[in-house]
Amino acid sequence: MNSGFSIGPLQIGLASLQREASAGRSLPPVDKWHPVHCGDIDIRIARDGIWFHQGTPIGRKELVRLFSTILRKDPDGYVLVTPAEKMRIVVEDAPFVAVLLDVEGSGREQKLIFTTNVGDQTTASVDNPIRVESDRATGEPAPYVHVRKGLEARIARAVFYQLADLAVPGDGEHAGFLGVWSKGVFFRLGLPA
Repeated sequence: MNSGFSIGPLQIGLASLQREASAGRSLPPVDKWHPVHCGDIDIRIARDGIWFHQGTPIGRKELVRLFSTILRKDPDGYVLVTPAEKMRIVVEDAPFVAVLLDVEGSGREQKLIFTTNVGDQTTASVDNPIRVESDRATGEPAPYVHVRKGLEARIARAVFYQLADLAVPGDGEHAGFLGVWSKGVFFRLGLPA
């Protein structure tokens, strides 16, 4: 790791996690780790997906990617967790941003595959739903997609426009709404038909 970047106690377990990540292994089993809470660390994920440490953007993409693999959402907030330590961080909105959309197939069986700013891919499905909230003051849509284990990505505006271009009128319980299909599931985009 960069010797000019100190992250305090979390530094202990990150070297081995980084070796595993670079060896192409899957995500660490953070849901199975239950270390003692060590306090808060001055890391913040801004609404635009930029990670900050002590008020300064973290410029190393590899480090951000590594941190993203040990991120977990607990009942009391977002934490970075290793087998030995757990430290709370601040997340302004969602921890990730969906920056790319690939579409495979068409109709009800099409697949909507999102790629996040940290390189995760998720396919919208019953397990990874798309949801859209509306700002009460402005009515502006705030779309999200589930990525993994309770962690969501805010869907970037350009990607949401792609979804809007794919939108079709719903039927049955979704009548009156526009939405998109992915893996046989209809997701309302919050737009009236």
